[in-house]
Order: sequence, then C-alpha cells, then structure tokens
Amino acid sequence: MSEDAPSTNGPGLSNWLRRIISVVSGKPQGREELLEFLKDAEEQEMFDSDVQSMLEGVLEVSDAHVRDVMIPRSQMTILERDAPAAELLKTIVDSGHSRFPVIGEDRDEVIGILLAKDLLRFYVEHEGETFDIRECLRPAAFVPESKRLNVLLREFRANRNHMAVVVDEYGGVSGLVTIEDVLEQIVGDIDDEHDIEGDLEIQKEADNRYIVRALTRIDDFNEYFDTQLSDEDFDTVGGLVIFELGRLPRRGEKVRYGPFEFQVLRSDRRRVHLLRVRRHGQKQDGSADDNA
Repeated sequence: MSEDAPSTNGPGLSNWLRRIISVVSGKPQGREELLEFLKDAEEQEMFDSDVQSMLEGVLEVSDAHVRDVMIPRSQMTILERDAPAAELLKTIVDSGHSRFPVIGEDRDEVIGILLAKDLLRFYVEHEGETFDIRECLRPAAFVPESKRLNVLLREFRANRNHMAVVVDEYGGVSGLVTIEDVLEQIVGDIDDEHDIEGDLEIQKEADNRYIVRALTRIDDFNEYFDTQLSDEDFDTVGGLVIFELGRLPRRGEKVRYGPFEFQVLRSDRRRVHLLRVRRHGQKQDGSADDNA
C-alpha cells in the first residue's frame, strides 16, 4: 500500500472511503459532506492545510456576495474631476493605489477610472501641457451589491477589468471591489503596497501612521508605542478591533480606541489580517482622548 494511502487500521475507514466514492462519482450529499471530505483528506495527509484553506475558499466564493468584500463608500479613495493636477498627484502618491474612481459633482457620479500609469505617461509624453483628467479616463464598470463573487470573477476575467464600482438597489454608489478582493477569498493574503517587510509586526508608514499586523500582541503594541492598553478582553490588536465593533469588521472600517484610530486594510469572513493605525494624541492608556 502507498505511504500516502490511509491506514486500513484507522478508525472510520469505511465511512471515509464511502465519502471518497461519493465525491469522485459526482454525487456528494451536500456542501457539509464535501467539507467533511476535504477535512478528512487533509487529516489523511492527502494535501496540506494551505490547499485545504484554498478549497474551502473556492466554496465560500460561490456563496459570498460583493457586499461581503467591498470597500465601503466612506473609505473609497477617489479623485475629483475638477481638482488641480497637483492635488490629484498628492492623493495618488499618498494612497499608493494604482486605480482610482473619478467623480463629478458627488460620490454618486462616477465618471470613469483613472490609472496612475496613465497620469504618469501624460507627464512624460506631454511635458508642459495642461493636464485634463477627462482625456485619461477609462470606462467604469458597475456591479450590484448582491452579485455573487464567482460570477464577478468570471466577468473580471472576461472583460479584463480589475475594479468595479458597487451600487445599491437605488443606483447610488455603495462601495468599490477589486479582483484582488475576490482572489484573496480563495488564496488568502496577496502582497500589496501595504504589506509589512520581513518579520516586522509594526512598520511606520508616515508621521503618526503605521501598518500593523492584526495578530500583533497587545503587549508588543504597548512596548512599541509606550502605551498601556489593556489586554484583559483581547490578546491581539485585531482582537481589540473585533471587541470594539462586536463583530468581524469589513475592510475600510475604522475604530477609535484611546489615542489610536484603527482602520482595517485587509480582512475576510474569518479574521482580520492587516490594520493601519493613526496616533492622534499622547495619552498613555486606553481611555478616550477627548482632545485628539
């Protein structure tokens, strides 16, 4: 017998084999049985935990909707059509993103998408000319909050889009979703401009602004910032955010705690991964900072 095969002396072998036959024959008895089969397969060392997580992610994508992973409207980084070029450049540089919705009179009027590379190309090829953002805009794709992620992923691939504006049932803009948001539900974290280098847990991004791994322990956070945040109800910074909200947060949501503001940069339906932390005051405990 192959070393990779389950032992014939193992408990529940017959049940496990029946599940294999059921799945391979194309007749799994529902999602729960399929998930049990995948878990058993991992325990039998047919594949590792990373593969297990990806397979479960594929199943979740078929059930999840755009509203589950979108960046909320209030947290969108947008460019205004009539803003001066210098202001546009500052927003692009400060955000570190590569694609931006461009609005007209308000956030419900998205007139197109600007790619940072198109703006840079203009300044290289048309040095000295006045920049008109309308000449660089690409069409914006719009999707409803209720669209399933697996359907959206197919549309992204077919249309070669990387970003879509999310609209509610009344046609108003409710958020933004990218192809990375969808893929991370399957493969987990994808490195981007926010990722922390090496084994660091906290990395300074700018004055009073930091990128922090959600699994950073409160003790380590306190030592870095010379604070005394309580860890009585949670052990990690991500736990602090979840405790304050009373639920798993969506990407882009913010929580104020003492002199700190925590913004979720990356999360999924299972846990928080990455946070941006802004320090507004100099108080050394977890109490509210009314002057910040």
